[in-house]
Amino acid sequence: MTDTAPLVARRIAAAFVEYNAEFRAITRRAPARFDARDWKGAQRDAVERIELYDGFVTRTVAELKAVLGGRAEDRELWTRIRADFAGRIEGLPDAEFTKTFFSSISRRLFGTVGVAPDIEFVATELDPLAHVTSAVTTNTYINHGSLALLFEDVLGDVRFHTAWKDLDNSIRHVTAEVQTHLAARGEQRAVQRVEVIRPVFYQIFRAYIVGRLVGRNFVVPLVIALKNSDGGMLVDAVMLAESDVSIVFSFSRSYFHADLEHVAEAVVFLRSLVPKKPVSELFTVLGRARQGKTERYREIMRHLADTPDRFVHAPGEPGLVMVCFALASFDVVFKVIRDRFPYPKSVQRAEVMAKYQLVFRHDRAGRLVDAQEFRRLRFPKALFAPALLRELLAEASLAVREAGEHLVFDQMYIERRMTPLNLYLRTASPAAAEQVALDYGQCIRDLAYSNIFPGDLLLKNFGVTRHGRVIFYDYDELCLVTDCHFRDLPQPANPEDEMRGEPWFYVGEHDIFPETFINFVAFDDAQRAALLRAHAEVFTARFWRQVQRRLLDGEVLEVLPYHPHRVRVASAA
Repeated sequence: MTDTAPLVARRIAAAFVEYNAEFRAITRRAPARFDARDWKGAQRDAVERIELYDGFVTRTVAELKAVLGGRAEDRELWTRIRADFAGRIEGLPDAEFTKTFFSSISRRLFGTVGVAPDIEFVATELDPLAHVTSAVTTNTYINHGSLALLFEDVLGDVRFHTAWKDLDNSIRHVTAEVQTHLAARGEQRAVQRVEVIRPVFYQIFRAYIVGRLVGRNFVVPLVIALKNSDGGMLVDAVMLAESDVSIVFSFSRSYFHADLEHVAEAVVFLRSLVPKKPVSELFTVLGRARQGKTERYREIMRHLADTPDRFVHAPGEPGLVMVCFALASFDVVFKVIRDRFPYPKSVQRAEVMAKYQLVFRHDRAGRLVDAQEFRRLRFPKALFAPALLRELLAEASLAVREAGEHLVFDQMYIERRMTPLNLYLRTASPAAAEQVALDYGQCIRDLAYSNIFPGDLLLKNFGVTRHGRVIFYDYDELCLVTDCHFRDLPQPANPEDEMRGEPWFYVGEHDIFPETFINFVAFDDAQRAALLRAHAEVFTARFWRQVQRRLLDGEVLEVLPYHPHRVRVASAA
C-alpha cells in the first residue's frame, strides 16, 4: 500500500511552487505596466497578487480533504507528512516561505489554536535570515574618478521602451544630490562604488533603483525614483537619508513589485539601508505578507520571552469599536473588536472586518496602517494587566475566550504603534505641532486622492510616526470617496434654525458636509490657522466633488512617498 504521507507532502510542496510561480508572473508584469503608464492595470495586479496566497491555501486544503477523506484530520498522519515535507525542502532557498505555507494549510485544516509543533512549523523557530549565506544579486559600478560618469552607468543600465526625457539632466540631478548629501555629512572620502539590487522596484506610479553608495568605512542608502512622464523617463527624486528611505519602505505603503530570486537575500541588503525597520515589515513590503505575519509573530514572542512587561491598555482615548492594548517596550498595538458598539456608532462587527479587509487590498498611499489580521492566538493570562483582562472578557467575548491559564484570541489585528495625534500635541513644540497640523491636512488630501474618505476626522483617530508623518488608523467609518454624497451646508433660513440641536434640513444616509469637518479638529488657534492656510479646500464640498469626479472618470491620482524634487528639463525651459 502506498504511503500517503509522501504523496501529501509532495502535493503541498508542488502547490507552493505553483503559488510562487504565479506570484512572480504577476510581479513581472510591473515593467510593462510602468512603461505603458497603465496605472489601473498596476492596481489590479497589486490586488490579484495580495489575494493569491489565501486562494492557493483554500484550494490546497479542499484538494487534500478530497484526497484524504476521513483521514484529513488524522494527527499521526500529519506528523509524518510534516517530517517528510521537512526533508523534501531541506536546503532550498527561502525554505521558511515553504514551511509557512505548510503551516497555513495545517492550521486551516485543524483550526489550530496557539501552536501545534507536531503538525506545523512553529513560527518562533523559523528565522528566514538564519541560513542566508549568499548576497542578493547586484550590479556594481566602480567610481573611476567622476561621479557623473558613475551615475551615467547606473541610469544607463535601466532599460525601458520609453526614452529618457533628458538623460544628461537626470545624471546631473543625481550627481548634485549625492554631492550635497555627502557634503552635509561632512564626508570627505570619495564614493568608491555603487551597488544596486538588480531588479527595479515598482510601486504603481514609480520605479525605484534601490542600492547604496560605498566608500572607505561608510555606506549610504541610495534610492532613485523614476517617473514615466508625458515626455519620457526622468529622475523624480533621489533619497539618501535613512529616514527618507524608511518612508518609501513604510508599513503604510502598498507593496513593491520586484522580481526577486531569493527574497531573504534582498531583506538582508535592505536592512543595511534601514536597520531600524523590523524584518517583518521588510518581508511584507516586498509583497510576502504571510511571511511578514509569521515574522511579526516571531518578533512578538521573542520579545515576550525577554521582557517583564505585561499587556496594558494602549495610550490614548479608549475606542468605541476596539479594545486596544500594547506592551510598553514593543512597537506594535493589538486591536480586538468589541461585542457591542455604543452610540453614536451604528456600524456592525462584520462591516468593521470588511473595512479592514478593504484597507489590506487597497492602495494605502502612505496614510493607512497595514493592519495584519491574526486568528487563534494564545497568550498566558498572567501577561495581561487585571483591568485589561476584565475588559477583554467582558466586552470582547466574541473574539476572546479563556482556556485554562491562557487567553485565546479567535481574531485580532496587530499593527505598528504610533503616538495618537491628540497626545502628540500635548508635548510637541509649537513648530512640531504646526508641522503635524499641516501633515494632518495632507493626510486627508492623500486619502481622498486614493479614494478613501476616513469618516471620523477626530485627532485621536490619527497617529504620528517617528518620522513625524500623520497616519490614519481607525477604519470603522472609512468608506470610498466614490460612494459618498458631498453636499454644501445649507444656509439657515432664520435664527431659530441656527439654534437647533438637530439639522433643520434632510440628511441622507451617504450625505457628508465637509464644511463641518473643522468643528471636529481640536487644534489650537495657531495650528488651525496653519492648517487652513495650506488645506482650506479639504473643508469644502467642492474639493471632494472634484476628486470624486476625477476618480469616477477613471483617473488614477498620484500620492508619492517622498517630497518630489522635480528635474528641470532643459528642453522644456
